[in-house]
Amino acid sequence: MNITIVGASAGIGLETVKRGLARNHTITTLSRSEVEIEGNNALLQMRGDATNKADVLNSIRYADALIVTLGTGKSMQPTTLFSDFAKNLVEINSQIKLDIPVVVVTGFGAGESKNFVSWPVKMFLKYFLKDVYADKTKMEEILTNSGLNWTVVRPGRLFDKERTENFRIETKLFKGMKIGGINRSDVADFLIKQAENHTESRKYVAISEE
Repeated sequence: MNITIVGASAGIGLETVKRGLARNHTITTLSRSEVEIEGNNALLQMRGDATNKADVLNSIRYADALIVTLGTGKSMQPTTLFSDFAKNLVEINSQIKLDIPVVVVTGFGAGESKNFVSWPVKMFLKYFLKDVYADKTKMEEILTNSGLNWTVVRPGRLFDKERTENFRIETKLFKGMKIGGINRSDVADFLIKQAENHTESRKYVAISEE
């Protein structure tokens, strides 16, 4: 299948490109930076900006699924990256109905999940990532109130280790829930498999190691 990955040059996005290619999909990437993967005929790289509607439209024109792994790197500065992208996608959907899975990564701590993080994480989000997570929350709200076939994926703390395919997902928020760390490679595995078989449509999915 044809899968578009927006925000693919690093982190979860890069791992998702690798996982998609390994599972024999055709991957189109939209990123401001080059995706550093050796030449592969199944990989089409588009240099562009997720906040530019024309770039987003071009990247998803032939997509069977869309995976969104936007990030701000190590920056903790206020941003509108996430909400601007979401607005673009909703506008595109109003013009050409997107009948495809839209699988979007935010983080555990966005939206209502902020009330279920541990105290140390809550303090870290409050004092360091407040603005970034506010815009991630805004992106969630825009997309989940649209007619898109969305899934919001909220991983816990991210690690750079080998894929295990041994992780747990929660689709309900509940008192005492524990969402710990997870490998970026395992998040990528879940994203690609949701693109293939969209079992968690219109759900918020927290994902963590077992």
